[in-house]
Amino acid sequence: MQNIRVRFAPSPTGFLHIGGVRTALFNWLFARHHGGTFILRIEDTDQTRSTDESIQAILQGMEWCGMDWDEGPGKDGAHGPYRQTERLSIYREHVEKLLASGRAYKCYCAPEELEERRKAALASGRPPKYDRKCLDLKTPPEGITPVIRFRADTEGQTVVNDLIKGKVTFENSVLDDLIIMRSDGWPTYNFAVVVDDSTMGITHVLRGDDHLNNTPRQMQMYDALGYAMPQFGHLSMILGSDKARLSKRHGATSIMQYKEMGYLPEAMVNYLVRLGWSFGDQEIFSVEEMTKNFSLESVSSAAAVFNPEKLNWVNHHWINAKPPREIAKLLIPILADMKLAPPEAVAGMREERYGANAKDDLWNLDRLEKIVLAQREKSHTLVEMAELSTYFFKEPEMDPKAAEKFLNTEIKPVLERLTGLMGEIAESNFTHAELEKVFHLVMEETGLKMGKVAQPVRVAVTGGTVSPGIYETLEILGKKESMRRLRTAVAQIP
Repeated sequence: MQNIRVRFAPSPTGFLHIGGVRTALFNWLFARHHGGTFILRIEDTDQTRSTDESIQAILQGMEWCGMDWDEGPGKDGAHGPYRQTERLSIYREHVEKLLASGRAYKCYCAPEELEERRKAALASGRPPKYDRKCLDLKTPPEGITPVIRFRADTEGQTVVNDLIKGKVTFENSVLDDLIIMRSDGWPTYNFAVVVDDSTMGITHVLRGDDHLNNTPRQMQMYDALGYAMPQFGHLSMILGSDKARLSKRHGATSIMQYKEMGYLPEAMVNYLVRLGWSFGDQEIFSVEEMTKNFSLESVSSAAAVFNPEKLNWVNHHWINAKPPREIAKLLIPILADMKLAPPEAVAGMREERYGANAKDDLWNLDRLEKIVLAQREKSHTLVEMAELSTYFFKEPEMDPKAAEKFLNTEIKPVLERLTGLMGEIAESNFTHAELEKVFHLVMEETGLKMGKVAQPVRVAVTGGTVSPGIYETLEILGKKESMRRLRTAVAQIP
């Protein structure tokens, strides 16, 4: 297992989806576990769909997940370039080699003609393969730029000793003479990937099992070009809860959408590694633990099912496991997206200006850290935490039913007395301990239990009946804002 070289080779035709991230992760862990090399290659030969925006989305997704690459965009190596559009001369050189050896030939058949022959083959019960009309063509037609086809070996079998699925046998009789270079000079997938993997020294090809049927075709190309064969391992698909292939109807599929939804990269990576890999009964893994324990022997060949509830559970764990100050920093951009934080707060967070001496107490990181500590047990995502905490940042919307139930004439003198006692607390000493003393004094004077006092206060300052502990809530709001909201609520009681 020395000198392992693996790659992740996405096509930049859209976002980086969950299945691609899981494939990248398994390659990355395999390389890191064995001290090998992880290559990021951009397969952008689809000129009609590939975009630079998609390439940036791929790079951002990889970086967000913490999967660094040893060779690839921004990290040139001896086997570059790492974009297929920059490797055309390499593909043409290999096409010439196959033409010279007789393992490739020029095909001048028009698409309409091919379609007619395909239909005729199906109608007569024959496989709809190319009939090699141009294989021994002596006089090529003029004015037509040919495609290049690979001459497949159609006798015998091709055996794939798959690292995950085991031995898989393909009958060569079903293989077709694939087009390996189009008439416009661009290579096709099956050919380009063989040339790239060979010239980049890839030792292990780990990819989705939707590519398994391509493997025997590619293995024949390796042989025809005289290259050493890498070892192949095909990962099972990720399915939705209905056991259909994961798609948009099952929820978000873009990795960066999960960032926007308030998931942590540690949680996403932790969850995705368990979609097809296990290490005993352990569910929570740090990157170090994954890297140490990852092996292909523990990768399942059965399809994995994406479970949003399990992802929420894992994300909840990591929200509670990470230092609250880090969560506070991650919370600010989400609050900004919700129009609860001004742009200067986001900039200040990035520049580490917002600490104990922040000019704006509302965006003091110490205050945000208290919010995280108060809300994290109830929060499965950062967005959920932000939504639970809106009343800390703006005037709350009063729940009419809660106000009717808890803010009545009987409680009015109690709230007035409580507000008066709170006013005697020094602003710098407006803490859980001091607030507790005030509440207990009011309870002693009135004979009311905690719930009868705390719930009306909660409704008055948050607008609803659910919040963290009332002392924590008031301390986070601060003396000035807490008393203002209480007085406003009391003033509205008849």
